[in-house]
Amino acid sequence: MRTDIRLPVVRVLESQMAFREEGGRDSPVAIFLHGNPTSSYIWRNIIPLVAGEARCIAPDLIGFGQSGKPDIEYRFDDHVRYLDAFIDRMEIENAYLVAQDWGTALAFHLAARRPDFVRGLVFMEFTRPFPTWDEFLGDKTEREIFRKFRTAGEGERLILEENAFVEGVLPGATVRKFSEEEMAIYRAPFPTPASRKPTWRFPNELPIAGEPADVYSTIEKAHEALAASRYPKLLFSGDPGALVSPRVAEDFARRLHDCRLVKLGSGLHYLQEDHAEIIGETTAQFISEVEAANTVL
Repeated sequence: MRTDIRLPVVRVLESQMAFREEGGRDSPVAIFLHGNPTSSYIWRNIIPLVAGEARCIAPDLIGFGQSGKPDIEYRFDDHVRYLDAFIDRMEIENAYLVAQDWGTALAFHLAARRPDFVRGLVFMEFTRPFPTWDEFLGDKTEREIFRKFRTAGEGERLILEENAFVEGVLPGATVRKFSEEEMAIYRAPFPTPASRKPTWRFPNELPIAGEPADVYSTIEKAHEALAASRYPKLLFSGDPGALVSPRVAEDFARRLHDCRLVKLGSGLHYLQEDHAEIIGETTAQFISEVEAANTVL
């Protein structure tokens, strides 16, 4: 069974981060940010469609994919530190941000701190503060699973011992069925309970009902900055979606400045796996149009 390609790596802080790269060095940069429990592999069918318009760089977040697994807590702030260091190491001065899941939280937070860094934002199935548990996920059964993920002892058993995020959440929140080869690649970074710590930490970082307080506050402020931002945006939504229903997507896009909404049709959480072609082609068109408008200005 074929495994994923060996990715290049760069030293970042006390570890290393792997990344995919495609496109011309003279093109504007597009950074692709994945979520839990995936890696840059989730962008594999999208990047080739965007590479004609941008230098596409997709890191594996620290602890994920082929990146290192340093002895850290893998809290949101840890991912912020490593992503910032990766961007510095790669000498990226500005970029389009293309993000899903926790990648959107990192993108929004980066944009809030460095608005001049962002040429444009493409996002889907985004993270946001959920004031109550009832507002998190539309399916009550799925909501209860995430409550268990955040329950001491039970969450560790489900995620660390049983690898629930890779074996259950990932295929369960994708419409099409993964091949054995694809599942093998998604399983590869997490062969042992200890290696799965990053996948356990993320659901415990989700900003729900005010907890955890530090992450909730950080994401809240990032969304305030997003609401005030002027850079162009492109939002993809699936039906019924998972974190983002069609109704939430429409309302969110309407409230933002210069935000185009593209409805993908049938989709849950991992939209890149179900709609790679339209996501890639529309993102390429978006970047081309923004660059052309900036040239005129």
